[in-house]
Amino acid sequence: MQTNTLVDVPGIRVGHAQRVGDGWLSGTTVVLAPQEGAVAGVDVRGGGPGTRETDLLDPRNLVERVHAVTLTGGSALGLAAVDGVVQGLFRDGVGFPMGGPGEVVPIVPGAVIYDLGRGGVFAHHPDAPLGAQAYAAASADAVALGTVGAGTGARVGGLKGGVGSASTQLADGTWVAALVVVNAVGSAVDPATGDLWGARHCRDGELPGLRRPDSTEVEAAQAAAAALPLPLRAPLATTIGVIATDATLTKAQCQKMSGIGHDGLARSINPVHTMFDGDTLFTMATCAREPRDVFGFQELLTCADDVVTRSVVRAVLAATSTPESTPPLRSYREAFPSAFA
Repeated sequence: MQTNTLVDVPGIRVGHAQRVGDGWLSGTTVVLAPQEGAVAGVDVRGGGPGTRETDLLDPRNLVERVHAVTLTGGSALGLAAVDGVVQGLFRDGVGFPMGGPGEVVPIVPGAVIYDLGRGGVFAHHPDAPLGAQAYAAASADAVALGTVGAGTGARVGGLKGGVGSASTQLADGTWVAALVVVNAVGSAVDPATGDLWGARHCRDGELPGLRRPDSTEVEAAQAAAAALPLPLRAPLATTIGVIATDATLTKAQCQKMSGIGHDGLARSINPVHTMFDGDTLFTMATCAREPRDVFGFQELLTCADDVVTRSVVRAVLAATSTPESTPPLRSYREAFPSAFA
């Protein structure tokens, strides 16, 4: 069954875990490869990234496949969540083989968003137990979107961010999909109209009932944005995500696909890749299909930026308001109710 999420790629599973309340508003999302791993690449565009194991994905380096990718809140402190995923894979015997039975090293790159203090307590951040919880929750069920997992404390511009996902199936059956944690200094909304920048790139029927908001709501949003004190108008942020496909790709092709995926961010967030963002996209290829020629590879690249843009839009629309956050964050639906039929 098609879900229009990352798990439409056969063999890919996704798990979320989050903590909310008592000073918490953060979480972790894990993308699991098939047991044999997935060929992977990465492209980092933001000026303030927080990452783990990205050098390993350089096409010049040894390891070809990763066993999971961890996306998490907590800034650099949140990289501790990756350890919980690594330990879960190790216990299950999944990893880069180093010798005898059970002697494996799981390869788990990761990236973080900045959400520290958004639940009220700056020191609260995802840790290894939360990563283990997300690992245990991973499944091939349709991915939960919005205020969940690594998107729990996310913000985009002055509105609530979150997790979004979208997929495309090519004529030969090949899947390309993305999952994005939208947490940006820039906005996903055209301030002059209230339209989502990326909405025009979505498929027919993908955004049922969505329309241009009333001008009074747009003016109110403009006034609210202008009233924000400067530290809240230019916070640390970062949008991160995973593109996945069942096509056969090399590490270099995965790196290229990640770079093209950033074009999808540029179509849906403005400004993007700022000095206050650590925008990072991974690509995972399960290699379940025959290799494509260069024209077939270009078709995959065209899909990559498309699914990233659609994922951003779906994240913003699925996000729910978090009045308990610091400061309180309204969702797009609350800010622009007239946009929905």
